[in-house]
Amino acid sequence: MKISRFTEEQIIAAIRSQVSGEKTVEKVCRELSISAATFFKWKQKYGGMTISEAKRLRALESENARLKKLLSERTLELDALQDVLKKY
Repeated sequence: MKISRFTEEQIIAAIRSQVSGEKTVEKVCRELSISAATFFKWKQKYGGMTISEAKRLRALESENARLKKLLSERTLELDALQDVLKKY
């Protein structure tokens, strides 16, 4: 999973400044040097969240990726063992 160069606090602050009407999408994107598509992805993902909820989401995503990797490794080991048992 790619690591973001922005923290959850920065992302949520950018979304809140646009939603409250302080800044336009273009101005927020220019300040952060991101594309409008990136901003709207953030808005879709972090829209109504608080900072603690966003941190929890990121922690869960990393844990999920780790567990998926472990599962795929175990599946490969199981397949290899079954192949060996079929030969005998």
